Amino acid sequence: MFKDYSFSCSERFLKYVKVDTQSDPDSKSYPSTEKQKDLGRILAAELLEMGIKDAHMDDFGYVYGTLESNTDKIVPVICFCSHMDTSPDCSGKNVKPIMHNNYDGGSIELPGDKNEVLTPEVHAALKSQIGNDIITSDGTTLLGADNKAGVAEIMDAVNYLINHPEIKHGTVKILFTPDEEVGRGVDKLDMKKLGAQYGYTMDGDVAGCIEDETFSADSVLVRINGVITHPGSAYGKMENAIKIAGEILANLPKDSLSPETTKDKEGFIHPVQVSGGAERTEIRFIIRDFITAGLTDKENTLKGIIENALSSYKNSSYDFIVEEYYRNMKEVLDTVPFVTEYAIEAIKRAGLKPVHKQVRGGTDGSRLSFMGLPSPNVFAGEHGIHSKQEWVSVQDMQKAVETIVHLCMIWEEKA
Repeated sequence: MFKDYSFSCSERFLKYVKVDTQSDPDSKSYPSTEKQKDLGRILAAELLEMGIKDAHMDDFGYVYGTLESNTDKIVPVICFCSHMDTSPDCSGKNVKPIMHNNYDGGSIELPGDKNEVLTPEVHAALKSQIGNDIITSDGTTLLGADNKAGVAEIMDAVNYLINHPEIKHGTVKILFTPDEEVGRGVDKLDMKKLGAQYGYTMDGDVAGCIEDETFSADSVLVRINGVITHPGSAYGKMENAIKIAGEILANLPKDSLSPETTKDKEGFIHPVQVSGGAERTEIRFIIRDFITAGLTDKENTLKGIIENALSSYKNSSYDFIVEEYYRNMKEVLDTVPFVTEYAIEAIKRAGLKPVHKQVRGGTDGSRLSFMGLPSPNVFAGEHGIHSKQEWVSVQDMQKAVETIVHLCMIWEEKA
């Protein structure tokens, strides 16, 4: 089926990663950075050139498109989604992708920074890539496989289906989103315009993986209101908000409830930012748990730590502001199990062994599922994300393209 097909995903990917699309968590605009639209315009133009007549980017940076049905059957409308932005954790400016052909199983030294070396000991997934072609950055930036690998794979799959009309499929919606990395990936999405019933995000790692379970996530802003006076006359009066914040952070659990001490389905309380002064200090936390009720438990644990610290500061107070980020999509996907089952079948047809796992994080699919578009997460082949050691395998990307095409076929067959 794909024997004579010339995949374009790697060439597209090498082009897309050179476009800086880093998002900004502190921005109040939408998208959070205008430069994300630079890639959006490229994608919309390429889709139009392929023959996707309604392809366009809206004012918020979303790229929409429709691959029309070519079957007489009534098939549910499905959507494939990837995000265009890259993480604020590592620079995405002036990315210089490097192709390492026929990987030999050893270390990969990145020429832009000799301290950045990919090893199979650190990147265990490299052990299954011998003979494959690995793409990295030069070591001075992230690569952007998260999630431009998924973008390139969707584009290649659409190209395949357009050029192989003998492959029957229903209506397929194409969606590329901004700002996933800062938790706002679907805030301005027009669900009516999208018009899909079920979806798949292409944003996973190991070839063959299918993820239908994510964290549930909250953010918490803790504001410590201290008592400030002139330091020369502060005896018995001053209550320094910075010191109170320090005590709170020092009293967080050392051996549990943190990202560095948890794994699998364990959740955590994670301080991510401290700002302010002696009178008022703010600490931002992210709270994660696979069970939504567990978020409340962890938030109550955090409140107990705060109140214990404040017990020695009688005139100080605190504000505790919780913001919901996303919820575990499994709560929705369990009601429509066939959506995940079709993905597992598509992965098998692509010649891979399905790896059913959970995401210790979130995807656009987490939010989409609760907006009425159940959307498990399918592998894109991205590894070492949010870092200078990010990498992707060309062969894994091609398998993701095959999986997308098989998914379209399966939905048509089952209709």
